[in-house]
Amino acid sequence: MKTIMNTMKPLLDLQLFADAGTLVNATGNYVNANTGTPTAFSGKDTLSAELKTFYDTELLENARVEMFYAQFGRKQALPANHGKSVEWRKWNTFARASKLVEGVIPTGQKFGVSTKTGAIDQYGTYASITDQLELHAYDEVILGATEEMGASAAETQEVLIRDALLVGTNVLYCDNIKNGAVASTPTSCATMGASDTDGWALLTPDMVAKAATKLKKDRAPTINGKYYAVIHPSVAYDLRKSDAWIEAHKYAATSEIFNGEIGELHGVRFIENTFAPILGGTSYQNKAAGVTYATYFFGKDAFGIINPDGGALEMIVHDKSEIGGPLNQFSTIGYKFETNGATLLYPERLLRVMSVSSYSATDTAN
Repeated sequence: MKTIMNTMKPLLDLQLFADAGTLVNATGNYVNANTGTPTAFSGKDTLSAELKTFYDTELLENARVEMFYAQFGRKQALPANHGKSVEWRKWNTFARASKLVEGVIPTGQKFGVSTKTGAIDQYGTYASITDQLELHAYDEVILGATEEMGASAAETQEVLIRDALLVGTNVLYCDNIKNGAVASTPTSCATMGASDTDGWALLTPDMVAKAATKLKKDRAPTINGKYYAVIHPSVAYDLRKSDAWIEAHKYAATSEIFNGEIGELHGVRFIENTFAPILGGTSYQNKAAGVTYATYFFGKDAFGIINPDGGALEMIVHDKSEIGGPLNQFSTIGYKFETNGATLLYPERLLRVMSVSSYSATDTAN
């Protein structure tokens, strides 16, 4: 990183706060970089093309560290100037073949396609930076901002995906376990126990096996031979107590490990995510009035994510000389991107397993 920044330093000193093709002269006025002719602020990002590429890359890399749901979405490109929507095509399946009778033409099946549509929206935010920061420190400021804003962008994307998938109707409620046995099978969050009196509707190894079995019976294809689940740390705390739990490091040398992967149980690999749903309120609270948790189990291509050309995550910087008010007191650093969140493509390939946890009484909805 130091080598890269040392190479970039002359560019930072000369161009960091220069509008594309524009420089700020000694008197604080905008002039054409080539002719010196006075010009107006265009409103474009003040980073040079070379610096913009560098910081956009840093921002994206920092965001990827925090992306868990997004790594499993089926990506669909959206070319520039082609609107805001895309369609995913889903080919209809065929029934089994029937026995043929000599000389008799069998009844044929219809072959067709159904579609799912998703549309993008734009998201972004920025922060103001006061003139108390010295000019020579701006490179460090921007690098620091890429780390924090990368996390912000990832959180935005993760929550959008999470909420989009919450509409799925394929739901399994964890059994209420009391004294080591199934006391009752809930049919709603309100009937899920979270006490020694009512039993505990925890995500247990048996419920993981039931979830995997449900996906198999629904013929959901696996991802490299495994199903995956995105789980909240509070739920993972209870599940990892099982003797059957396999920590990810034990198979990491021989298998692909996804971002956030913590372990495997009954053919399901788990991705730990702080933004996995914690749900509260009258619609989701458990029998003891605490929160409940949604763990998404899924197979291949359960949901889709749009990759818009020209709408990727990008860093935007404006110098105090351009927008800092009458006394040039602040600059701004921000980011923006376009996304559909997620579009549920195959409802049968995603199973939402509802549970409580040991932390249901103290966790709050997210």
